[in-house]
Amino acid sequence: QVQLVESGGGLAQPGGSLRLTCVASGEPLDWRAVAWFRQAPGKEREGVACMIYSGVVRNYANSVKDRFIIIRDDRENRAYLQMNSLKPEDAGIYYCTADAGHGRQYCNLNVVSYDNWGQGTQVTVSS
Repeated sequence: QVQLVESGGGLAQPGGSLRLTCVASGEPLDWRAVAWFRQAPGKEREGVACMIYSGVVRNYANSVKDRFIIIRDDRENRAYLQMNSLKPEDAGIYYCTADAGHGRQYCNLNVVSYDNWGQGTQVTVSS
């Protein structure tokens, strides 16, 4: 089973940027879709972005389109989330996740589609 560890969270000002990193170990990310989810206090975990194993297909939540970019580097067994033009409503705990690795040609932002989760990294957006 792949283990995932997130880092890069912290405090950013509105309009600022952060880059989250997800380091995978135990198994390669090859053939797995990777995704980022977030959870704000009192709210359900929501999908932010996902990317299939080949990187050809990416999906984003409407709330982050044109601001966030999901990136993967299978040589380094890592995934990233570049977050730009941050808003206070982007705050929360961000989780990296990957599916079981069936080489699917699509990805979605449903929690149940993913099997492996990191512990999360806190993102705060405030002036």
